[in-house]
Amino acid sequence: MPPAAPALLSSMSALADATRARLLRLVERHELSVADLCAVLQLPQSTVSRHLKVLGDEGWVRARAEGTSRLYRLALDGLEPRQRRLWSLVREQAAETPLAVHDDRRLASALAERQTRSQEFFSSAAGRWDRLRAEMYGERFDLAALAGLLDEEWVVGDLGCGTGQVAAALAPFVRRVIAVDGSRAMLRAARQRLGAHPSVEIRQGRLEALPLDDGMLDAAVVCLALHHLPEPSAALREAARTLRPGGRLLVIEMLAHDRREYREQMGHVWLGFDPQRIVAWLEDAGLARARVHALPPARHAAGPALFSVTARKPKEDSR
Repeated sequence: MPPAAPALLSSMSALADATRARLLRLVERHELSVADLCAVLQLPQSTVSRHLKVLGDEGWVRARAEGTSRLYRLALDGLEPRQRRLWSLVREQAAETPLAVHDDRRLASALAERQTRSQEFFSSAAGRWDRLRAEMYGERFDLAALAGLLDEEWVVGDLGCGTGQVAAALAPFVRRVIAVDGSRAMLRAARQRLGAHPSVEIRQGRLEALPLDDGMLDAAVVCLALHHLPEPSAALREAARTLRPGGRLLVIEMLAHDRREYREQMGHVWLGFDPQRIVAWLEDAGLARARVHALPPARHAAGPALFSVTARKPKEDSR
């Protein structure tokens, strides 16, 4: 038997179980805990943990600690080409089963529940959000990042505008600002702040389905919003859609951290990000020339370190 055969047979054995194939379909798309997987697969914790151990021992999943929990993800980067081909075949077959439909619906429901918790935080915290954000990040961390965006003829989108702090900073320097947020409570606070800026238009809408036309923005800002979304990549695709050719996008986010209490206290879905993950999502959304910058922390800021990523929508004629 060739030397490589035992490893391949071991991979085939790990994927031969239908439950493990279902599990891998889920963790390929999202980073999930054992509790999440139990809810979606409708299986007991002991069963899910047993299958995760098999997949972990064979290198199919990777786990990271988050407080007292562990989050699991398909270890796609660590798979050999033949393993990727094998998984592609197994995934295709698993997706055609009736159970896959139910898994997908329950996963969508679980992700929606995460989003609901985030919205509940906004509804209760809009009145004190400015104080909370200032305590965590400082008073005007955004100004250093925004300096490169300003042009007097631009139409700029403040996507996930919250109480309107970024829109207020941009309004005196650009032709028009369109501020979008999904929380009515946040938008009420934004209207109070932005009443003196006639160039600002406020719209309610989800970042994953922006109430904006294609190509209407010269630039857009997504400031500390992605970590509240189950699907940040969908929001970035929408932002890219609204940019004109040559338009710019600025993302401001937290670096990955282990402050699990943010999930419970403030409805965070993601505990920060690796900047390269944001870069990959931007590239998948069709944006280019991504640049990452670490933002200097304010002296009294208590929150995690911040970074920015800028990218551009390619011009139609790139020759």
